[in-house]
Amino acid sequence: MTWRETLADSRVAVDGEGPPLVLVHGVGCDLTMWDDVMPALEARYRVIRYDTLGHGETPLPAGEVDLGSYAAQLQAVVSAVGLERFALVGFSMGVPISQLFAMGHSQSLAGLVLMNGVYDRTAEQIESIRKRVRQARAEGTQILVDPAMDRWLSPEFRAARPDQEQRIRKRMADNKPENFLAAYNIFAEADPWVVGKLGAIACPTLVTTAQDDPGSVPAMSEAMAGAIPGARCEIMAGLRHMPMIEGPEVVSSLLLGFLDALPSEGTRWR
Repeated sequence: MTWRETLADSRVAVDGEGPPLVLVHGVGCDLTMWDDVMPALEARYRVIRYDTLGHGETPLPAGEVDLGSYAAQLQAVVSAVGLERFALVGFSMGVPISQLFAMGHSQSLAGLVLMNGVYDRTAEQIESIRKRVRQARAEGTQILVDPAMDRWLSPEFRAARPDQEQRIRKRMADNKPENFLAAYNIFAEADPWVVGKLGAIACPTLVTTAQDDPGSVPAMSEAMAGAIPGARCEIMAGLRHMPMIEGPEVVSSLLLGFLDALPSEGTRWR
């Protein structure tokens, strides 16, 4: 690791050398969720990871926090690191964060990857997430963990790599309940911020999810790509919601294939 410190009130890690690449994790996780793809990425890129608000070692600010707060944190982090132009990858809740940022800052982005994100959910799908939040407030956030494992990892992977499942369980258990629930609620209410507005994104964009992801289904990624000018969609076979853990070689290959092909002339990126 090149360095890890607190910048813009956020824990930030920077690894590797090359064009800058920023990674945004999902709800209940932290910057370490990218660990298994880091060797491939940092060999070619300067990779910036950070803990989003209320996750890992980044505190949740006092007062009202919404999706705009998370996009503002991303802006603060890249400014603190000194980035003028960079590629951006958002995963799960990192997708609406990255979308909202890109809608206002496409000129800063050499490329955008939206991975395993939800989009234009039905009322029933949104209510199912709200129900999880209400139940967790009443019974404790530990009730979210087992269902998450079912959605995030295949039975075959869990049987073969119990260490990886335990790693994720520990990360989720380490979250402060009030922070976890605040983020989960923001995730539940994210659609109005971005649905119908993605035409404002004006940079090369790859949208991807896993074929067997039960929440961020392929149809959502296809619709998302259709809403962003020039975006393309690729579906990863045989994986669920945590492809960077269950299939790091698949994710690394997909990301590098997209990033390495991004134009460099006149972009101030390469």
